[in-house]
Amino acid sequence: MSLLHDRIAPRIVEEDGAFRTKMLGIAAGLDDVIALGRGDPDFHTPPHIVAAAKAALDADQHHYTGPTGIPALREAIAENLVNEYDLDYSADEIVVTAGVQESIMLLMLGLCAPGDEVLITSPRFTTYDTAVHLCGGVPVPVPTHLRDDFALDPDEIEARITDRTRMFVLVSPNNPTGAVTPPEVIRRIAGLAVKHDLLIVADEIYARLIYDGHEHLSIATLPGMKERTITLNGFSKTYAMTGWRVGYLAAPRDFVEKMTEPRHTLSINTCTVSQHAALAALTGPQAPIDAMHAEYAERRAWLTGALTEAGLRYGAPGGAFYVYTDISSTGMKAKPFCEGLLRETGVMVFPGDMFGEADSDFIRISYLQPLPLIREAMRRIAGFVAARKGVAA
Repeated sequence: MSLLHDRIAPRIVEEDGAFRTKMLGIAAGLDDVIALGRGDPDFHTPPHIVAAAKAALDADQHHYTGPTGIPALREAIAENLVNEYDLDYSADEIVVTAGVQESIMLLMLGLCAPGDEVLITSPRFTTYDTAVHLCGGVPVPVPTHLRDDFALDPDEIEARITDRTRMFVLVSPNNPTGAVTPPEVIRRIAGLAVKHDLLIVADEIYARLIYDGHEHLSIATLPGMKERTITLNGFSKTYAMTGWRVGYLAAPRDFVEKMTEPRHTLSINTCTVSQHAALAALTGPQAPIDAMHAEYAERRAWLTGALTEAGLRYGAPGGAFYVYTDISSTGMKAKPFCEGLLRETGVMVFPGDMFGEADSDFIRISYLQPLPLIREAMRRIAGFVAARKGVAA
């Protein structure tokens, strides 16, 4: 081991990325791979957004901006939050960040002290674990269950509250399950936050991707909740802008003021050109976004039907673009299932182990390929599952 390795600060907790690396290595050596693992939309960024970025470059808009983002973008975000989610934030209550990833790190730096416990919806996007660890805190998973389609249960939250609990991370729709926590449950969570004096991180990156029969409620709209809530959202998923790296947090003005210099320290500002693209995303035509959403809905309907035909259980996804699927009927755990599926059929999906569930019985399937490819992938998955069930029987 090198001297530098031996002197790594204890805040760096080793995260196991070995299986992801292994899967990518296997895929690199195969032909005809159908990737249904990553959460990266298969659509390209709509042309009017790309055109706005090109126009910004032509206008020499490539210098630093203020740390919290260009005023026009923050104003557009505030207007969008009101129109879409009934959230009452002004432009000076918005911080534009390099994706929601940076928002997560920024808010944890501002709010999570050593020893603080942070409750997190689980299975989960484990960036939260890393950010909490880096701040000396303790991530505490709050389990969700297949029987509830992975929607949150307030009793599971309250059972994990201690005198060290600092905040709860509410992710709805959730990654990897696609679960939408119903409005009546959101109201109960708000009551818990007030009762136990908890802060709420409301991660709403998938809030625009909601399907029929489900309803999103932003918790910061409820009485007494804005003052204790940080709302996160961004452009990556809704607008197919993953590589542009634009997200934001919305919070009370005095908190934003305190976070401005730390945000400057992290990266000075979000890429200037990307901010102009994000502005066009909000203020330009929404027809391309509606078309993407309609396509996701069609894929979702077909895929869930095909999983049912294959005899696989799953949590009905109310949002996002994932189906969290139980493969325990095959007699296999998620990691060997995913590796075997990739080697034998060329279909790549991700195990629940990558979402905080050790020795998982679940896989995450994303429907981020054209429907003909999803059909072919499901044909291969069904054959693989049927062979395993035959062996298990």
